Amino acid sequence: MTTVQRLVKEMEQEAATTRKMLSRVPDDKFGWKPHEKSMTIQRLATHIAELPTWVSMALTTDGLDFANNPYNPVVINNTKELLDYFEKCLAEGKAELQKATDEDLLPMWTLREGDAIYSESEKGEVIRMSYSQIVHHRAQLGVYLRLLNVPIPGSYGPSADDKGF
Repeated sequence: MTTVQRLVKEMEQEAATTRKMLSRVPDDKFGWKPHEKSMTIQRLATHIAELPTWVSMALTTDGLDFANNPYNPVVINNTKELLDYFEKCLAEGKAELQKATDEDLLPMWTLREGDAIYSESEKGEVIRMSYSQIVHHRAQLGVYLRLLNVPIPGSYGPSADDKGF
């Protein structure tokens, strides 16, 4: 199995877990956040949904400069829109990854803001980082949902809610 094939397989596995988690976001809590410094659940869930596009961005660009590309998140108003957006972003990232070769993963990619360089990594490493970001923010979302008393779906096995604890 090639590295690209492994990355596609991992993307599909994580997408199933992400889809379950995003489906639990309550429509009537989109403006809720656990702390004044926290993102709203809408913003957090939207960010999770958009992260698969970082795969295509990593493969088709040399980097991202926040100074030239201000962040303008898509406005999502309900869970159906959220899931539709996730599926669109997932399809985009997966399609680009499926066209890639292992050699396409080797060029360097830079994350920066003007002259400030945040990271320089091989494109394959950026893809793995985007997967890690999905898992990280999905765990944050799990805390948000727990605080709202929404049952948490299992990720890599059953959750306490699945087991009835």
